[in-house]
Amino acid sequence: MTTDKARKRAVRSRMQKTGERYAAARRHLVRDDAKPDLPPRVAEPGMSDAAILKGSGRSWDDWFRILDAWDATTHDHTEIARYVNAELGVDGWWSQSVTVGYERARGMRAPNQRPEGFEVSVSKTVAMPPLEAWRAFVEPRRRTSWLDLPLRMRTGTRTMGRSARFDVPSEGTRFNAYFDAKGDDRCVVTVTHVKLADAADVASHRAAWRERLGRLAALATTKPVARQGRQAS
Repeated sequence: MTTDKARKRAVRSRMQKTGERYAAARRHLVRDDAKPDLPPRVAEPGMSDAAILKGSGRSWDDWFRILDAWDATTHDHTEIARYVNAELGVDGWWSQSVTVGYERARGMRAPNQRPEGFEVSVSKTVAMPPLEAWRAFVEPRRRTSWLDLPLRMRTGTRTMGRSARFDVPSEGTRFNAYFDAKGDDRCVVTVTHVKLADAADVASHRAAWRERLGRLAALATTKPVARQGRQAS
């Protein structure tokens, strides 16, 4: 009786996590009971079990068993992603998601780490339309009023009012800026800085971008003198 109650609780818990019906959730649990225990995860994979199941066709535990049996910890990121894609039939984006999640869970990848280095994203809502915020990044005279970072815009990588990409030559890094409308006169500015050296570099860049975007937000609340003059005339 106690075992039955515990099983039912486990089934309901899985239903909440995955959105499965009772019968499907129970079937998975019964099947998993016959499988060997998995080693503990060093970290969570970063994507929910429901999402990876829907996108790749397998749960995280299934992926851990498959990749552990293949000795994936002895392979690098490219080799694992190629195996998941070519041998197991998972398309490119999801094969990358499976690989990154596995690497995190097995201690092969630190938080914020990507194949080309570490990255950090910082967002801020500012009181300006996306096009105006975009111009504050891409037009040098506007940019120098709030951003203390020598940049080089990457050729052919900007979309007016929506995104722009920059190199930071002094650091050997780069960042992407995205602009999403939030009402008529506001937008969310998101900066994703990539090719960082380590976790300490992530922390320092996160703090720096919070301060910079704070200056951009403050600038947005101050009307230029020329604009005030036109309104008064």
